Amino acid sequence: MNRRVALAVLVALVVGAAGLVALEFANGAADAGALAVRDPCEPRPAFPGEGLDATLQRIVFDGLDGAACELGTTREELVLSLAPGSGVEPIPWDDATIERAVRAGLLESIDEAEQRGSLNGFVALALRQIVEHAPVEWLIDGGQGIAGLFG
Repeated sequence: MNRRVALAVLVALVVGAAGLVALEFANGAADAGALAVRDPCEPRPAFPGEGLDATLQRIVFDGLDGAACELGTTREELVLSLAPGSGVEPIPWDDATIERAVRAGLLESIDEAEQRGSLNGFVALALRQIVEHAPVEWLIDGGQGIAGLFG
């Protein structure tokens, strides 16, 4: 009798486990963990938050999107390709092309932030000067350095 009860419990556990697995697959588990890389040329939801820090992060993200769009890659691939030891294939662009794309993307995102009213004219002018004259490696390393200038 004990053997029958143990066998029935075992069968119930296997059927329950199979049912849970089937339910998870029905709810989209096959796509869980899939990398969702967005097209940098398409608009994204704005980076959340208020204040200068969030605005600067939006500018950096939007600027990198603009640069990636111009270079025909994704924002993630662009950033990873510039990081030494990231394991990503070497970048197919020369330094001058990357510099031009990053500066153009950041300048466009500053213009958009000013038009939205996220930046006043003085801050936008200061950021444009930084983007136009700072070393591009410093710009890519990013918004943290720029945010530090404004406290």
